[in-house]
Order: sequence, then C-alpha cells, then structure tokens
Amino acid sequence: MFAALAAVLLVSACGTSAAAPLGDADGVIPDNNNISPFDTAKAAIHNLDPALLAAVQQAARDAQGHDITVRITSGWRSKAYQQQLLDDAVRKYGTLAAARQYVNTPDKSTHVTGKAVDIGPTDADDWVNRHGADYGLCQAYSNEMWHFELLTTPGGQCPPQRPDAAG
Repeated sequence: MFAALAAVLLVSACGTSAAAPLGDADGVIPDNNNISPFDTAKAAIHNLDPALLAAVQQAARDAQGHDITVRITSGWRSKAYQQQLLDDAVRKYGTLAAARQYVNTPDKSTHVTGKAVDIGPTDADDWVNRHGADYGLCQAYSNEMWHFELLTTPGGQCPPQRPDAAG
C-alpha cells in the first residue's frame, strides 16, 4: 500500500511516467469532447455495466423528447487511465488528500468497474438530476453534478449524496 502511494507521489512529483500513451481502448474521451451514450464502438461506452448503460440510454431518449441532448463526458476507464487522472489531480491540487476529493484511486473508482458515468452538458446534468431516479440514476457526489451511478431501482429514491469522491 505504501509502495503504491509512494509511486503515485513520485510520478506526480516528477511529472513523468514510463507508461504508453492512453487512448480510446482505455476509455479516454479527449478534453472538451463528449460522445453519445449510443456510441458503443467506444470503450468508454461499450465497457459500461449493461444495466447502467441501458438506464443512461433510456434517460437520453426521454431527455431528447424535451430538447435535451445527453452526452457522455466520461464513462468506463481503464485502471491506467484512472491512475493518470489521479496523478494529474495530485499535481493540480498539491496533495493526494486534496486530489481524492475529485478523483478516486483505480481500486475504488466506479468508473473503472463501469458503474459510473459523467454526463454533460449542464442542461443534461440538470435534467438527469431532476429525473434520473426514474431510471435508477443518482448523482453520487455533492461536488460533482455530472457523476451518476445506478443507486436505486427505477422510480426509487436516491440515497444521500456523498460529499466527494473521498468519502
């Protein structure tokens, strides 16, 4: 455990990594881009939990009837991609503890297991926040209005949001 943390901090401090560049096979959706929840050729969509994907797709269909376009800004991620995001967050926020408020470790990330999806743009986030429970979709963290997980049955009540990715 301490060796893994030291490696994260070392990579973060040095700003370098021997890892190969990450791409679509790792679930990368390039910055400032998004993809359709129906684009199952992309690993970020294809590797989502089937129940989550079905719920997001149905919500997207229904939102479209209200002139809201649901897009995916992040879906499934490989462990390597999740680690890169964590390393980037450590560099940005200065400490692992601060970074963990926004980015989970690869072993704890629901993106890595395919059980989380980030939705955009803002009007779609808002629509899914208001109607997501109809599909079982709930905003998981109070500091991330775009991060949704299947946390209830369709039509159920969402559990209280966790404060952030750290807890």
